[in-house]
Amino acid sequence: MRYTFVLLVLLPFCAAAQTHPLQWAREAVWYQIFPDRFNNGDPTNDPPVGSQFYAWPHDTLSPWEIHPWTSDWYELQPWEQQNGKDLNYNITRRRYGGDLQGIINKLDYLQSLGITALYLNPIFWSPSHHKYDGMMYHHVDPYLGPDPQGDFEIMASEQFYLPETWQWTAADTLALHLVKECHRRGMRIIFDGVFNHLGVGSEPFQDLMARQKESPYRDWFEIKSWDDPAAGTRFDYDGWFGVKSLPEIKEDDNGIVDGPRAYIFACTRRWMDPTGTGDLNQGIDGWRLDVAFCVAHPFWKAWREVVKGINPSAYLTAEVIDVPQKVAPYLEGDEFDAIMNYNFAFVSADYFVNQKKRIKTSEFDRQLKELRERYPHEAYRVMQNLFGSHDANRLASHIVNRDFARYADWGDYFGKSKASNAQYNTRKPTEAEYAVQKLFAVFQFTYMGAPMVYYGDEVGMWGANDPDCRKPMVWEELTYQPEQFKADGSLYSSPQTVTVHADLLTHYRTLGQLRNSEPALLDGSFETLLTADKQQVYAFRRRAAGQSKGLVVVLNNSDKSQSVQIPGIKVQPEVLYQSEAASFKKNKCLLPPLGFVILREP
Repeated sequence: MRYTFVLLVLLPFCAAAQTHPLQWAREAVWYQIFPDRFNNGDPTNDPPVGSQFYAWPHDTLSPWEIHPWTSDWYELQPWEQQNGKDLNYNITRRRYGGDLQGIINKLDYLQSLGITALYLNPIFWSPSHHKYDGMMYHHVDPYLGPDPQGDFEIMASEQFYLPETWQWTAADTLALHLVKECHRRGMRIIFDGVFNHLGVGSEPFQDLMARQKESPYRDWFEIKSWDDPAAGTRFDYDGWFGVKSLPEIKEDDNGIVDGPRAYIFACTRRWMDPTGTGDLNQGIDGWRLDVAFCVAHPFWKAWREVVKGINPSAYLTAEVIDVPQKVAPYLEGDEFDAIMNYNFAFVSADYFVNQKKRIKTSEFDRQLKELRERYPHEAYRVMQNLFGSHDANRLASHIVNRDFARYADWGDYFGKSKASNAQYNTRKPTEAEYAVQKLFAVFQFTYMGAPMVYYGDEVGMWGANDPDCRKPMVWEELTYQPEQFKADGSLYSSPQTVTVHADLLTHYRTLGQLRNSEPALLDGSFETLLTADKQQVYAFRRRAAGQSKGLVVVLNNSDKSQSVQIPGIKVQPEVLYQSEAASFKKNKCLLPPLGFVILREP
């Protein structure tokens, strides 16, 4: 491939330098990290089996060890074979030891990708590997920090509902150090807020079960009935979507009720302004809100006022996976700044990934325009444009399994894209399939909104839906066992080699650096230039404010070479990045199968 590699110089964090409160979010290149699976930077803090007592399957007695980072994903380890349980049971028990030090150790790597903003899946104390069953929101999980035992001693000396008793643990301090390290590099960082429910092992819920109506937390949860022998009732409550390990926090007409609301507000202030002095360099830059659609609008409106009162430049993005008309009410300027833009992923899948049911280029362009116009312009400029996440199969595996189901049918696709579905193929992608990923990445990094990469996609990781999209990160310095086992226990005819896909990684690095160096890509306008349905070629222009010329992107989404004329280009442009064998001369673009070219107009 021919490309121009532009190095990005990141300036020290300075909120006051921004011309718009969310200018940084318009220009962000996001990277999502699943902490337990990203990098084990401190093996001395690896969690023991007892730490998962309150997490399904609640088995702390069967043989168990920290899982080998480089092992074959579907192969049961000797200690797992002893318990006689199935693969799903054992995968859920696995812990790999990823931690905060591991993230800090890889900040140079992330900068080399052109990453300017991090989104961390939950890091607050929790018994599970995913940590969406939090024990609390005011302390980082001790096993992500350097001194778990010391942290637990500090936590035991506090009173949960009295913020004035809260102290800073070693894990908390390391999390704040990570924040400062990001800011020192000109990067931003947001935490995952899971405010719809707590874990069954949390102090409020445990106290409630023990003391019933006498508990100070009696009004915190959605209680269906109390222990009452006279009335013949037993204690019962609502769990999130019926999951009893995730007791739902109580709501009324104003959303989350007073007790947990005050607690959430206190935790919000703690992480955004940890010194209490308004020094924004010390605190996080915003939040991603889990299952935001499960919490009533009035709460989010009130919470936004708290957040923006602390930091007007804070970024709020939500998980709301629904049709655009149901997403829109969250983006009216009084709740969230943006969402995880799954609708961007859905239309992209229909165009780049699907073959038999692929939409036409003109229809792709029409649907993109509809999405842009459905939401306020300010919101669309800061959307997190993703494809995969911790809740979906990997981008590369989506391409392997093209056409077997439609991504936009979220509920149907979610179930069908599990490895337990015999029709789902868990094999390693081919080079032809990685070429599709490369083409989508070009579009993702050059389109309006902020691209978001799920950890490991840039090195070619593959995997089915949860839990297989959460494999340990593949690093160049490690040697991995090949994947020989399939999900059903059978063997592949030949081992699936697990290594960093070097060419794909270079591609992502080039795109990240290119985006960060071109004002037109950071915050420019969008103009369609060509929708060639027969050739499956798409061309568009991005133009920075006040500029008459811009960047032109041309994508060949077909498996044949295409030659097309691009309207509106009268002078030979500069080629910034192109696929091998692509060319642009005298207004005509020659593109190989799945080829692309990015041009700067003179």
